[in-house]
Amino acid sequence: MDFSYSEEQQMLQDSVQKFVQRHYAFEDRRGIVASDAGYSAEHWALFAELGWLTVPFAEEDGGFGGLATDLMVLMEEFGHAMVVEPFIPTAVLGGGLLASLGNAAQKEALATLMEGGLQLAVALYEEQSRYNLANVCTSAQRDGEGYVLSGSKVLVLNGGNAERLLVSARTSGDSCDRDGISLFMIDMASAGVYCHGYTTVDGHRAAQVRLDRVRVPASALLGDEGASLCALEQAIDRAALCVSAEAVGAMDTLLHKTVEYSKTRKQFGITISSFQALQHRMANMFIECQLARSVVLMAAMKLDSDLPDAEKAKAVSAAKSRVGKAIRQVGQEAVQLHGGIGITDELDVGHLFKRVTAIETLFGNTDFHTRRFAAL
Repeated sequence: MDFSYSEEQQMLQDSVQKFVQRHYAFEDRRGIVASDAGYSAEHWALFAELGWLTVPFAEEDGGFGGLATDLMVLMEEFGHAMVVEPFIPTAVLGGGLLASLGNAAQKEALATLMEGGLQLAVALYEEQSRYNLANVCTSAQRDGEGYVLSGSKVLVLNGGNAERLLVSARTSGDSCDRDGISLFMIDMASAGVYCHGYTTVDGHRAAQVRLDRVRVPASALLGDEGASLCALEQAIDRAALCVSAEAVGAMDTLLHKTVEYSKTRKQFGITISSFQALQHRMANMFIECQLARSVVLMAAMKLDSDLPDAEKAKAVSAAKSRVGKAIRQVGQEAVQLHGGIGITDELDVGHLFKRVTAIETLFGNTDFHTRRFAAL
């Protein structure tokens, strides 16, 4: 089995590395995070110009190919620099669902998205649902030729910046039934949509969204009524793989910065890198990083294969669980080996630690995916 990158993937990797070197120094990122939008519109335009917004989509939809292994290449490099632009909520989640469930007319929005002219947010989680996408209390009731949506959603990534919202709502059944869940695309400016944005611990943007009798036409429905859950789960799995790859990149940076710091920090007149006990701890960090990267690559390859959906889901859960365990060890060791400076705002180590800690909980935490892996 060949694990090496293709020529196209190497070119993609090189383009992201050059972008990061030119535009994403740590101080630049701090300024972006502190801005009103929480991302750089100039960078987003570059994402489109460089073709990165086409990576999640198949060629028939005008994309780069839609391979999970391509996404892994991109997201791992994003992880090195802690990129905060809303690539996952807009392109991977929102765009992915639009591509998988939308009809020809609805898919016309994909071209605008890939050109950088449309941002999306996806509202799937509710206060009581935890990671269960079937636990939906938001309702969508028939009203003439359209629907009326009511309910509340939490942790809506990029909710404050999005022009359109993809929201799951129950059109039939009880709150935890797998059947009866539909997906709608609505304008954020619609009457009855209330959005409260906030900054997460890692500097990204999210929102709580309340829908108060929001009226939408029948054309707002994506896919068949009451049959969207499988597509939602597959989209979340793809997003989970993306953040796992991002964590691999971030942990690799944490490892290298810790090793370099240990070569300059002195105790008892010698550098701490000469202490065998600390060498062992850094060696364990390296092992965890390599294990995490291997299992994420395997999951990406399985997503690109013809395996049954259950096998693909199992591979994603294996990756997210393994990465979550690595995050705890690599992140904590990096901070401890740096000492107090490791949690200061002026050093990127603390920001990397916050990002990987947030990733551990996104789209299912370690415990959730461990149980899911065992059940599949």
